[in-house]
Amino acid sequence: MSDIDTLDPLAVAESWKHDGRSVAIATVVETWGSAPRPVGSHLVIDGEGNFHGSVSGGCVEGAVITEALEVLEAGKAKMLEFGVADETAWRVGLSCGGRIRVYVERLG
Repeated sequence: MSDIDTLDPLAVAESWKHDGRSVAIATVVETWGSAPRPVGSHLVIDGEGNFHGSVSGGCVEGAVITEALEVLEAGKAKMLEFGVADETAWRVGLSCGGRIRVYVERLG
């Protein structure tokens, strides 16, 4: 494990950006009920699909990474919501009964 693996996701994002990578940041902005990660949790994603940090886990994270790649391509931020009330909740693995809202934006 390298030193960067132990860093805060925002420090990793800064390092990746400094290295010339395109970077998106996903941030948990709201939770309701049982949620795997608290508000303020971050996942950073580069244009190659590399990622560091966590906003949820499981398939939700995979869906966030896919959306982040679209944000990097289009340059337009997105607000994502996952929850058990959503028809896609079981498909993406948020079956804990809670809901999360994740904001995904391109860094610089």
